[in-house]
Amino acid sequence: MKAVTWQGRRDVRVEDVPDPRIEEPTDAVIRITSSGLCGSDLHLYEVLTPFMTPGDILGHEPMGIVEEVGPGVPDLAVGDRVVVPFQIACGNCWMCLTGLPTQCETTQVTGEGMGAPLFGYTRLYGAVPGAQAEYLRVPQAQFGPIKVPEGPADDRFVYLSDVLPTAWQAVVYASVPPGGSLAVLGLGPIGDMACRIALARGAEQVFGVDLVPERLARANRRGVRTYDLRAFDDEKELVRAIHDETNGRGPDAVIDAVGTEAHGSHAAKLAQTASAMLPRKISGPLAERFSVDRLGALHMAIDLVRRGGTISLSGVYGGMADPLPMLTLFDKQIQLRMGQANVRRWSDEILPYLTDEDPLGVDDFATHRLPLSEAPHAYEMFQRKQEGAIKILMHP
Repeated sequence: MKAVTWQGRRDVRVEDVPDPRIEEPTDAVIRITSSGLCGSDLHLYEVLTPFMTPGDILGHEPMGIVEEVGPGVPDLAVGDRVVVPFQIACGNCWMCLTGLPTQCETTQVTGEGMGAPLFGYTRLYGAVPGAQAEYLRVPQAQFGPIKVPEGPADDRFVYLSDVLPTAWQAVVYASVPPGGSLAVLGLGPIGDMACRIALARGAEQVFGVDLVPERLARANRRGVRTYDLRAFDDEKELVRAIHDETNGRGPDAVIDAVGTEAHGSHAAKLAQTASAMLPRKISGPLAERFSVDRLGALHMAIDLVRRGGTISLSGVYGGMADPLPMLTLFDKQIQLRMGQANVRRWSDEILPYLTDEDPLGVDDFATHRLPLSEAPHAYEMFQRKQEGAIKILMHP
């Protein structure tokens, strides 16, 4: 089959790889009909290269049709239309039953000290072959796949794999009070969707910050008060502008949907770039102990949120030696919540929003739809923020 493989920093290729097959009774194999390109994939493209191996199959946002089912998967049948969550979990352990499938005790990548494995996402998370491919082996298929109805286009449901539950969890973790205020830093797919969900759940004021014109315009059309970072002399001026809209206090909550590749943080960017260019035998152990993030967005969130407010991190961070302003965090009594989205924890709450009325705007959420063969172009375009690319779906 054809699949998108990682070959090095900023080097992805579509290659022939072996077809997946049933290996365990709880496996299923699906034929991919749509697979998203995620901002998290760009971290692999750029800064997390020390944890990758040439030939790794990328992608973790799939949906498709069940082609084969193992004997331990009683609730799936050949021909079912399914969305596959990006993490692999059993659904039966204590963590899963507590609503934390990202920490599944059956599938944890204990050798790396990490939680549940993820499709297409580094050796730290199991190096499981990913979903930007023609077919996908789905472990723990007795729990993971979400059956969806026939009829609507894939766009209606594909975001259940990652975008919707990640944005939903970010908003829930933000704990915006009824009629409260929320600022979202970064208006890529997750930040954009988090704004939509927050408004749908009753937030009175939603502020969005970015520096890409297409992202700002798109969020503004959905009722978000947008701020172009480039229009301010410095970040403190932007913080003051939002404080002025919230009685001088700051918003009740801030979602950082940017993560490790925030603009600014020049020294950290240099360190990330240097690490990514070292030989993997050196860069891997170095990154595990001494890696740093670009913390510009997180520092802005700390300055922006009101005292006693909440910061919700949905952007991916991977640093092990990050300096944080603990005095400010403590003094402002800021609450921090974060983590990979627990997809199946939220999917049943999200499904009622995926109707013909389309309150979250999923049906036209994608800006680009490309054949899988154009994956290298898709990665480059998305990474460089060219051609208005905000959300890309690929089709085998």
